[in-house]
Amino acid sequence: MVRTRFAPSPTGYLHIGGLRTALYAYLFAKKNNGKFILRIEDTDQTREVEGAVDIIISALDKAGIHYDEGPIVGGDYGPYVQSERKAIYLKYAEKLLESGDAYCCFCSKERLAEMHERGATKYDKHCLHMSKAEVQERIARGEPYVIRQNIPETGSSTYHDEVFGDVTVDFKDLEDNILIKSDGMPTYNFANVIDDHLMGITHCIRGVEYLMSTPKYNLLYDALGWERPVYIHLQPIMRDERHKLSKRDGDAGFEDFLQKGFLPHAIVNYIALLGWNPKNNREKMSMDELIESFSIEGLQKSSSIFDETKMRWLNSLYVKEMDAKDFHGAATPYYEKYYPGKKIDYEYLSELLQSRVETLSDIRERAAFLDAFENFDLELFVNKKWKTDIAMAKDLIDDCIAATKAPDLNAALETLATDKGLKKGQVLWIYRIAITGAAATPGGGAEMVRLFGKDEVLRRLDVVKSRLN
Repeated sequence: MVRTRFAPSPTGYLHIGGLRTALYAYLFAKKNNGKFILRIEDTDQTREVEGAVDIIISALDKAGIHYDEGPIVGGDYGPYVQSERKAIYLKYAEKLLESGDAYCCFCSKERLAEMHERGATKYDKHCLHMSKAEVQERIARGEPYVIRQNIPETGSSTYHDEVFGDVTVDFKDLEDNILIKSDGMPTYNFANVIDDHLMGITHCIRGVEYLMSTPKYNLLYDALGWERPVYIHLQPIMRDERHKLSKRDGDAGFEDFLQKGFLPHAIVNYIALLGWNPKNNREKMSMDELIESFSIEGLQKSSSIFDETKMRWLNSLYVKEMDAKDFHGAATPYYEKYYPGKKIDYEYLSELLQSRVETLSDIRERAAFLDAFENFDLELFVNKKWKTDIAMAKDLIDDCIAATKAPDLNAALETLATDKGLKKGQVLWIYRIAITGAAATPGGGAEMVRLFGKDEVLRRLDVVKSRLN
């Protein structure tokens, strides 16, 4: 059975690049009737952010990426949090020490710093040839030490990646990386190999930054007599042609885009296309359609540039297709945040705005007219296109009041234009400014009357009449 995993570090919000890795691992597993596993890689506890695990789990749920095994849901291969598996790693580290594929290193930070100051680019194997007796004596004295991997000094390693083909790395370019730190905790370089094997991971999907270090992991697989997984490395998502999209540089995470008013699946749909070509020229796809279409063959060797404008366009398609009640439910928090307590028909406002916004946060701008009426500038009545001015507004204000009281507002305004020898657009401009104080509204006078209610509109017209006189 195909088994893939997503193994984030709990260092903050789920970044867009991490979300894409999780998505591809999920799509591949589901396409092949396999299992998708969530594993928390918290070996570097100095960087752990409180609550980050809950944030990651919540983000995956909102994105519709549901894991089969992992924290909370459990499974047969747990624990699924690395800090809870410390004894497991130590057991396999001992095996590597016995076989000579790892060794104890007692070098101080000062010695390592001095070594690098002399121009060394990697560890010099200083502790490799220490006798077993000396090692045991120093451990007994309580000296701090780490366990390092023993990388061959000559030769090379070749492995196959499903995206990049055969990859060859010379051992001389690899360092004897630390497997177990002085506090007994494993490094990522060690824990990911142990966990992937013990959890039965068949396909390892991760970022291209691990492409050249994978031979180190393969040496561990080989030393322990384990079968290597299938490797699938992904090119990064770029902010522009030169810079990667980076959490450290403040580039937006998944939750940031949700707060900007993007819909969860619109984000998922967009990032699915950053590095993968579905071969059918489709851009808008449901999760089921993404699963059906996904293939390793569609993964790209080149990196992709994140285009928020393109994602806004895709999001707008999802917004327009939402059920009216669902859109109103999604829009309500934005009304409550930006325009609370208005005596208007909010459900009708949602009806007016749904086709006019690309993201939910656009509601703030599109509904700005709700706050525009009080003390608006009378110069708004002046419109060069329609050749209107304040004098025309003063002349029409009583007729606007009468038209509002009429059974058919549109017919009354049209009659008013005819009687005054004006274009209908001139009358409609004057009327809209008079009842909203805004040059741009989602709909004309009739829509605004329905939104505010006739009594409120008549009140506003009386206020404007007083100001014009």
